[in-house]
Amino acid sequence: MQGPAHSEQTIQSEICFNGVGLHSGAEVSMRLIPAPAGSGIVFRRSDLDNFEIPATGRNVAKVSYATSLMRQSVLIQTTEHLLSALIGFGVDNVIVEVDNLEVPILDGSALPYVQAFQSVGLKTQRRRREYLKILKDVEVRDGSKFIGVYPGEGYQIDYSIDFPAPIGCETFRGDLAIGDYANLIAPARTFGFMEDEAMLRNMGLIRGASDACAIILNKHGVQNGPLRFSDEFVRHKVLDLIGDLALAGRRIQGKVVAERAGHAMHTALVQKLMRDRSAWVLAHGFDEITEPEPESSLGLLVLSPAHA
Repeated sequence: MQGPAHSEQTIQSEICFNGVGLHSGAEVSMRLIPAPAGSGIVFRRSDLDNFEIPATGRNVAKVSYATSLMRQSVLIQTTEHLLSALIGFGVDNVIVEVDNLEVPILDGSALPYVQAFQSVGLKTQRRRREYLKILKDVEVRDGSKFIGVYPGEGYQIDYSIDFPAPIGCETFRGDLAIGDYANLIAPARTFGFMEDEAMLRNMGLIRGASDACAIILNKHGVQNGPLRFSDEFVRHKVLDLIGDLALAGRRIQGKVVAERAGHAMHTALVQKLMRDRSAWVLAHGFDEITEPEPESSLGLLVLSPAHA
């Protein structure tokens, strides 16, 4: 594990990234800044008078091809890979300062972020982590797509995908209380089909896409291999899920099951869960909190695989 599971953490020092946005194609500089205990993850638009957007479910905006946040018409696009890396490596509190509207895509995975966290290290803070302990089933369905969260120990994920060839069906099962996010999930890259490129570009999307930041698939297979995992596609969907569920504001204690889901389904689950106050209780580990504290921490998530 990357730190004591009972305490909040931030990064030891500032980290800078430069790159382009996957969908906007815009050049962007991003700086991660250590933040006090209880701050949570907050995005800051340095190009717009340091306007701040907390990474919470109430600020979710467009979620068709990426998870974006909006507050008072100010937008931050494609937040999911960074949020996943922060959660997966146990970073509870940080300011994410960007000078454009989209987080850089880097290599299309969470690995560059995790490597940077490993380089600077984490600082343990004097505040206990809060958890969202699930008390009853909460589900979202859309045709053949499904996602639900259920009472349970740890933070279990059971994710299944079913894409056209050459991907097909893949399943990944794991418990986020054991394992190694940095090695098992962070390296998994986003992916897309060549046949969809024209359509997506006509929609104003993937303007920053290249074979350096995504797995490209054609009718014959992977165009820019090799894959980092034999099941890299479903692992990337798990990576996305971890980032999207970060918008609940705290680590979930329970079990998440997803079938053919995506960003819209992930964030719909967060919003439905937040609306149903009877579905969860705040807890420190396995201890219930009788008086809820202000919205704040995000917990340490790590994963071990079991394949179907």
